[in-house]
Amino acid sequence: MFEQFSHSNYHSICDHLAANDPDLALIIQNHGYPPLWSRPNSFETLVHIILEQQVSLASALSALNKLREGVQQITPARVLLLTDEEFRACYVSRQKTIYIKYLAEAIVSGQINLAEMEQMPDDIIRTKLTSLKGIGNWTVDVYLMFVLQHTDVFPIGDLAAVNALKRVKNLPKDITKEELLAVTEQWKPYRTVAAMILWHYYLSQRVPAPPKPSRQGVKK
Repeated sequence: MFEQFSHSNYHSICDHLAANDPDLALIIQNHGYPPLWSRPNSFETLVHIILEQQVSLASALSALNKLREGVQQITPARVLLLTDEEFRACYVSRQKTIYIKYLAEAIVSGQINLAEMEQMPDDIIRTKLTSLKGIGNWTVDVYLMFVLQHTDVFPIGDLAAVNALKRVKNLPKDITKEELLAVTEQWKPYRTVAAMILWHYYLSQRVPAPPKPSRQGVKK
């Protein structure tokens, strides 16, 4: 089965990681505990994550807010009533319009049941979600980490987490994904929380007004 983190055990997991990794301990010492970032298990959340693919957080949130204005409540049924032109007016690209409609149709048809996912292990969730057009491993990682709060996910497609890991561990820039994942093995079964510590470090290191990170990147 899977393990989850919550407000009741989050800091103790951080302490466990810090006790076994001096680099993570130093981040907590200098910057405090990372926030417990979380999101509701809803269609709107998955739409938000899709919008965040490979763009800045600000751009994705702007598009989400425009969608909210257009339909009041972002549900599969209401989204399916929107035309492509209406999506475009909400700053949603043609490709992401297709992805969002595909997801909406999957939920309406019963192909995807978000409530049932709360009882499923990571691999089954990943298989179900990646079968949908436009949903890849990064999107699933964010869903598992922030929505379902599974403890052992490292988002190898997330630029902010990967860049923070390279800097904290003084790793070569050309290190492969396989080698990076090998480094994260030491944090099992709490790689999600380790990633949140790395994100906390990344955000704490940024100067006041740089360009927003593009992703597959950090999702808050």
